[in-house]
Amino acid sequence: MTDILERQPQSRAKIDYPIYDADHHFYETPDAFLRHLPKQYHSKFQYVTLANGRTKLAIDGVISDYIPNPTFNVVAAPGTHEPYFRADNPKGLTLREMSGEPMRSIPAFHNGEAHLKMMDELGIHAAIVFPTLASVVEVRLGHQTELTMALMHALNQWVADEYGFGNGRQFPVGAISLADPDGAVKELEFLLKAGCKQVLIRPAPVPTSTGTRSPGDKVFDPFWSLCSEAKVLINNHVSDSDYDRIYREWSGDTTGEARAFERGALKDIFDPIGRAAEDSISTLIVDGVFDRFPSLKLLVTESGSSWIAPLLGRMERTYRKLPWEFQRSPVETFREHVYVMPFYEDSVAELAEVMPIDNICFGSDWPHPEGLSRPEDFFQDIKDLSAGDQKKVMSTNLKNLLEAHA
Repeated sequence: MTDILERQPQSRAKIDYPIYDADHHFYETPDAFLRHLPKQYHSKFQYVTLANGRTKLAIDGVISDYIPNPTFNVVAAPGTHEPYFRADNPKGLTLREMSGEPMRSIPAFHNGEAHLKMMDELGIHAAIVFPTLASVVEVRLGHQTELTMALMHALNQWVADEYGFGNGRQFPVGAISLADPDGAVKELEFLLKAGCKQVLIRPAPVPTSTGTRSPGDKVFDPFWSLCSEAKVLINNHVSDSDYDRIYREWSGDTTGEARAFERGALKDIFDPIGRAAEDSISTLIVDGVFDRFPSLKLLVTESGSSWIAPLLGRMERTYRKLPWEFQRSPVETFREHVYVMPFYEDSVAELAEVMPIDNICFGSDWPHPEGLSRPEDFFQDIKDLSAGDQKKVMSTNLKNLLEAHA
């Protein structure tokens, strides 16, 4: 087992501007949720040791396999899945096989100060920082509103302890569930007081005790209004949006939950990641959130961009068929309010043909195995762009977006 990622160093890209990264992560230690979680909820969210000696997460009494090792004491090394996502897998390896020997977690994976030092080593000036395990909460517990809100608040308190929100280089998001509309406003008020101006909203229907509803429902307007007033940047990051359920219904899979490191041809073609992103954005646009709150901006991270051109084409046709359902062209709304982080396997040049280059932001997904172990390698993926457009994608666009939400 290795303690560090063993890769041959490469020379840094010769640039004269700071790199802004839209997608870094921390791996939650068990303490991340439990340190501040009220005792009455601990039985609903437990780390349990099974007979085989492995530790698993028990959510409301049910063992979850969404993340194989929820303690993250050992993990797949950064970037080990890159060949798979570049469609370069001639041996037909599974993601587990491609992961190779795991590495022990290093402080930079869960400690703010150590992560900042690692950013220096990676050549990253600033980064938005997301959780990892938090993806399991809403899809499994969203119907238990009080518990969901308590878990999100506990995580946000831990992030405030370990990372803070105000050093100007690390921009940890505050995780918010809309399951309780009043509670979402209260949580946002807590985050604003702590100095957080980036919030994470799951790209999915909002779970409630009686069903689901659109995040664009006017019952959430007090939340969106405060986001607008306080200049809060909305982040839609890939999560468990429960779209894996559709695959299971088609395939007859009885596992009962998404599993982060399991892939199959049908699931890959279904693209549950991109599908959830486009459905979430479409809902916000059709329900008029950006019309009612025209200063809101939405950054879509780790959801790719191959779905954008087809989506905009459908939006344009729908607008011509049903213009009375919109205050303006939904395509124009998308291009004004939505910012996108493409995957490294996506063509940024093609993306720039359908949306403004100024709205495209680089993100490495470091230190996840599906991300880039060396964020600067993304320069090779945008070498067909002009030097000016490369600078926008790698630096200026996200810099401007963060400064507009300071």
